[in-house]
Amino acid sequence: MTKPIPFTPDMTMTPQVITFFDEPTNTFSYIVKDPASNACAVVDSVMDFDYPSGRTGYQSADEIIRYILDNRLSLEWIIETHVHADHLSAAPYIQEKLGGKLGIGNAITTVQQTFGKIFNEGTEFQRDGSQFDKLFADGDSYTIGSMTAYALHTPGHTPACMTHVIGDAAFVGDTLFMPDGGTARADFPGGDARVLFQSIKRVLSLPVDMRLFMCHDYMPGGRDPQWETSVGAERSENIHVKDGTSEDDFVNMREARDKTLGMPRLILPSLQINMRAGHLPPQEDDSGKVYLKVPINVL
Repeated sequence: MTKPIPFTPDMTMTPQVITFFDEPTNTFSYIVKDPASNACAVVDSVMDFDYPSGRTGYQSADEIIRYILDNRLSLEWIIETHVHADHLSAAPYIQEKLGGKLGIGNAITTVQQTFGKIFNEGTEFQRDGSQFDKLFADGDSYTIGSMTAYALHTPGHTPACMTHVIGDAAFVGDTLFMPDGGTARADFPGGDARVLFQSIKRVLSLPVDMRLFMCHDYMPGGRDPQWETSVGAERSENIHVKDGTSEDDFVNMREARDKTLGMPRLILPSLQINMRAGHLPPQEDDSGKVYLKVPINVL
């Protein structure tokens, strides 16, 4: 049974959505602007990371910052839909430059407990979500200028996944892909294919005209990147979960498919940094050097 939506979306509110595509990680970041003011939010930003050299950069984030400054917007929220395993968050960098509150789902504490053990983090690593300004519970609301936004708990890909519903737009993170891309994997620690199906059905119980914005697109068949669809299109066309798909059939498909997938290229640095709200691990000595860990035979 699909858990009911604990709020009523305002389909008369149409936020302006500005899209940024990070090609190396196939990630979409968004500026979501209140049409009645200069207030905005940023969803799922990207910090550049060159794995072979271990070098970080902010070209992708600077593009977002430049747009906000050039258009004289006021950044009120920096939203993470979940703890990403395929790219590093630039949230602290953007917050330092522009302000705003940083928010994520309150099940981040579960993710921190899980990966704190996997990476053998010491007691100095706080597992209470305190690295973030706001931990959203299911149905929580917040404002972006005159707009009311809602957090909808949609776990399955990770325990902390949230879909953020802002007017007639919903930002689904990795829960869904474009209709020809299907759905996200559910085999990371804390993931669950059956829970994912139930979460997707929850998203697809939103109004059929609700715009859905993806976090990733892997361009099936070599087509150009696509990032926006609708509840109605997903229900009629999604190759994994269109109307008529049973929960058991989805679970069998998803679990079989996940067994064939390799780990994302940036999963090890991404998880260590994103569970810290985008902050690097602490320096290990007075040299100022920061190190990431590679657990052997764990993932």
